[in-house]
Amino acid sequence: MAFTGFGEAVVDFYEGLEADNSKAYWTDNKPLYDDHVRAPMVALLADLEPEFGAGKVFRPYRDVRFSADNTPYKVQCGATAGGRYVQVSADGLMAAVGYYRMTTAQVARFRAAVDDARHGPALAALVDDLRAEGFTIAGEQLKTRPRGVDPEHPRLDLMRHKSLYGWCAWPPSDELHAPELRDRVATTWRRLDPLSRLLDEHVGVDLDDAADRPGRRR
Repeated sequence: MAFTGFGEAVVDFYEGLEADNSKAYWTDNKPLYDDHVRAPMVALLADLEPEFGAGKVFRPYRDVRFSADNTPYKVQCGATAGGRYVQVSADGLMAAVGYYRMTTAQVARFRAAVDDARHGPALAALVDDLRAEGFTIAGEQLKTRPRGVDPEHPRLDLMRHKSLYGWCAWPPSDELHAPELRDRVATTWRRLDPLSRLLDEHVGVDLDDAADRPGRRR
């Protein structure tokens, strides 16, 4: 089935779930999730697959084993395709690309690339360009500079990052329910792909790290 937009009830469904994150609400409203949220997300990924690869919709259930928050359901529907990320929620649509988490070894390689006299300026210039175009550059950061890093380092802000990704979001509108939304996601992913390629080249994934699963990209 081709993507025709998310269902008219998608925002109402998630607003209701935010107000009542309970099994009773989920059970009563699961048909809305299936028809207005999940099915359109599956269709969106299918439409994008020829360019970006096969996609996967995340499970709607939260892992509460190690969390102080024991609400059982996620208040967004997220999905990935080739390391790229998209989600829909009561806040609208968000699309992102980059490394949402990094292992210790990945952080070390990332900082080495940022510190490099050739690769570091290229990464900083790309980040600056993306910000100038309206993208948000995010990721976990140290509150202070990494140990041993010069406080006058020209790319200190990037050196503080322990993960790095770019994203863009749009509040709910009629476009959320239209097939053209597919093009918005595709355009965002294409523009952010150079960031992912730089990270792939200089950071990569750790296939042998027992503490962190590989491919933790967003």
